[in-house]
Amino acid sequence: MTIEELLNKAKISRKKALNERESKDVLRAYGILTVEERIAKTPDEAVKAAHEIGFPIVLKGLGDTLLHKTERGLVHLHLSCAEDVRQAAIAIKNEAKDELEGFLVQPQIAGRREFVAGLFRDQQFGPVVMFGVGGIFAEAVSDVVFRLAPLSEKDALDMINDIRASRLLQDFRGEKAANRDQLVQTLMGLSRLGIKHPEIAEIDVNPLLITHKGDVCAVDALIVLTHTSPPAPLRSGEGSYPAPTSYPSPKQSGETPPSLSGKGAGGLGQFPPRIEPKRIGALFHPKSVAFVGASAQMGKWGHTLVTNTISRGYEGEIYLVNAKGGTIANRPVYKTVADIPGTVDLAVVTVPASGVSDLLVQFKEKGIHNVVMITSGFAETGAEGRILEEQLVAKARELDILILGPNTMGICNPHIKFYCTGSHVWPPPGAISVVAQSGNMGTQLIAFAEQQGIGVRGFSGSGNEAMITIEDYLEAFEDDKKTRIIMLYVESVKNGRRFFDIAKRISKKKPIVVLKGGRTKAGNKAAASHTGALTSDIRVFEAVCKQAGIVKVEFPMDLLDLSAAFASLPLPKGKRVALMTLGGGWGVVGSDLCAEYGLEVPELTPEIIKRIDEVLPPYWSKSNPVDIVGQNDNKIPVVVLEELMKWDGCDAVINLGILGRKHLLGRMIDSTMKADPSYSHDFLEMVRQELIKFEREYIRLIVELMEKYQKPVFCVGILTTEEDQTLYRVEGSDLQGLIYETPERAIKALAKMYEYQKFVSR
Repeated sequence: MTIEELLNKAKISRKKALNERESKDVLRAYGILTVEERIAKTPDEAVKAAHEIGFPIVLKGLGDTLLHKTERGLVHLHLSCAEDVRQAAIAIKNEAKDELEGFLVQPQIAGRREFVAGLFRDQQFGPVVMFGVGGIFAEAVSDVVFRLAPLSEKDALDMINDIRASRLLQDFRGEKAANRDQLVQTLMGLSRLGIKHPEIAEIDVNPLLITHKGDVCAVDALIVLTHTSPPAPLRSGEGSYPAPTSYPSPKQSGETPPSLSGKGAGGLGQFPPRIEPKRIGALFHPKSVAFVGASAQMGKWGHTLVTNTISRGYEGEIYLVNAKGGTIANRPVYKTVADIPGTVDLAVVTVPASGVSDLLVQFKEKGIHNVVMITSGFAETGAEGRILEEQLVAKARELDILILGPNTMGICNPHIKFYCTGSHVWPPPGAISVVAQSGNMGTQLIAFAEQQGIGVRGFSGSGNEAMITIEDYLEAFEDDKKTRIIMLYVESVKNGRRFFDIAKRISKKKPIVVLKGGRTKAGNKAAASHTGALTSDIRVFEAVCKQAGIVKVEFPMDLLDLSAAFASLPLPKGKRVALMTLGGGWGVVGSDLCAEYGLEVPELTPEIIKRIDEVLPPYWSKSNPVDIVGQNDNKIPVVVLEELMKWDGCDAVINLGILGRKHLLGRMIDSTMKADPSYSHDFLEMVRQELIKFEREYIRLIVELMEKYQKPVFCVGILTTEEDQTLYRVEGSDLQGLIYETPERAIKALAKMYEYQKFVSR
């Protein structure tokens, strides 16, 4: 019987799972090595099979409903004689009763290293392959990694190397190293099964034993089946996940295919249709904006958005709409959009949810096709709101109107001075495109960006994503030439496979930095209620990030720190770090942090020590980190920095405490002026200005050296104030000076940049 016949027979009989023998037959057909075994119908046949295999042996009960045999005492190990086998068979028969269909007789494999491999279907991302530490403590240890199928050989090798217990796969306590080719073969086989057979819901291979000779052997296996409809294909151009059957395209049928689980997070049990990138681009470049629901009352959305947009110098036409008419902010207010004399590229809506649907017809008649829907009261509020949102979307599609939101904080494009958000924050123009599934989180991010001088290409609070999803934003940013870095706060994705495939493609060209909300059970519950969408298990999402080259961070500040680094510095070519410090303590801390984050601090060569000897006193450390021993000669850090940048033994330089001294000196000067009148005010002010000038020129030097040697330089200030920024622009250069407040922020950012560089160079 072929594997297809076996699975089809199981489908017809509606079996929930294959028995162990059938499961191994399937695995063997896909190149997965399994233990030798024989089937026996009676205790006598089991004894005979044991003699043929050779003692010691393992005896197991066999039956379609015997899925958890160990817990029921249906697995007997280390049986060393015929009587042991006979007694074990009787015990199994007494326990299993009518469920028993026979016995499996296997040799007792010598090997102490037990792993687990498997496959399951994630609701958002489809077939996922698992590998990790197995045996009876698999769940307690929870040392497992995941990757989405289909796997490449590189993906499989990464899985093997990424488990915490990977050392067990090397030579270990007299047992030979695991055959990595066989491990890769196992994981690739599971991947192919997940792709080719959508009727397989789960595969569990536990234990996957490593013998004392290093061979890989599936000792136990279980395949669970599903009898729901097969998953639909991705739409053309959106990925490589093949379909077991064909569906008409969305454009042909007017419908979208169901999700991989048969459910979608799109509200109608379907994926939302893809939005063309140029349509999203138009939202960020309106030449005229109508504020529908404009208000004269300060604090209301209809007033905040209007005053924010006007005050920052937006140069397009601004029209205010309110059924009462009159004037607001000394501007005429039109009672309907039809009364507006000119064309309108974008409508910003703040009227109550109950009145939104009627507006769409008016928009269509006026020729308005793009809407930012600030209004809340839709899917985020529950079942009734979801129905209202679905009706809104259906009508918008019918009228060819694109809605951003609803329930959005707004958008901004600093490059055209278009700040249309619910908070008065105005980041400078730059290269970082930001999308947040939380308006408050988004506001915090762009507010800090403004404070720290971090430039933003564009921002959108995505709201409920009724029409425009995170996946659509990604495609739009991929095409946008001014976007160099993509920064996302994500609680959920609508179409997991599409998200993965787009991100994997983009990451080769532009870094994507992601903060995932809902990482814990409590956070997951809050995220689901917040966005009105489903979220996937965080470990699967982490696997998606790793496989797609997405740089995932843990904290909001990390989002900005890393985005700033990507926007201002060249990528490190390796993980070797040279540290220059104003004092020894920071060097110790910096070295420890580098080790913790997987970076190396190499020893200095005799040649570079000799050159640094020329500027530092004889008692300097003569090692990496380079401690300039508190010297106040401003020429010293300049010389040492250039020597480290020239050095081919490092890939990045971190200097600690060189900048920020102007603040300490300023305090010393203030104290001197108050306490010692013998010093002239002019002299002390000259000293202050000299150090300010040095720090400005030092930042310029850093940028010039980064351009020359293509190595990143991370700075940590010895003291910062509210006036200090993270980024310092140097005229005429795309690179910028980057200064963090603490060593851990700098080193964490460097480690993440190195991680991304490894993905890009694969």
